[in-house]
Amino acid sequence: MTDHREPGKIILLNGASSAGKSTLARSLQQQVPEPFIHWSFDHLRESNALPMARIRNGELDWARMRPAVFDGFHRSLSAFAKAGNNLIVDHIIEQEQWMADLVQRLAPFDVFFVGVHCPLPELERRERLRDDRRPGEARRDFHSVHRFTEYDLDVDATQPTEDNVARLITAWKARSRPTAFERMATKRS
Repeated sequence: MTDHREPGKIILLNGASSAGKSTLARSLQQQVPEPFIHWSFDHLRESNALPMARIRNGELDWARMRPAVFDGFHRSLSAFAKAGNNLIVDHIIEQEQWMADLVQRLAPFDVFFVGVHCPLPELERRERLRDDRRPGEARRDFHSVHRFTEYDLDVDATQPTEDNVARLITAWKARSRPTAFERMATKRS
């Protein structure tokens, strides 16, 4: 049997820890006109797919595991999209090499890249309210995640989620070429 599925589209949200990416992704998933799977590294961690108890108690070395886990996560995005799944991905692209890898891996797909911005004091306030973040993650991410990127759309995470979702859907429907990923690919070649 021949499969004629179109490749999936990807809406990729990038921002610091505690910026509100997951909240935005869940709301967007409910309102975007096509079906989208919400996928993030947090889903791996929260589902117990990763041996977090053994990592936390030091039995397993996260620093040694981490490169392979994130390489697999990045590879999963193209696998899902190649199979015809639309994705909303929320991610913290904390390394320039990760950005280069994603630009290369996702080149065959329609990627709409969104920068989720939040002022540092608000990030740190949100981080303190969460029990699943180590203090300092938001500050570290704040200073790195937007340095080596360009976006199709920037959103201010201090604005109401519904307003950001409406802006995002409008911009996504009106997206044009070249996309941010295409522009970054051209610069890297």
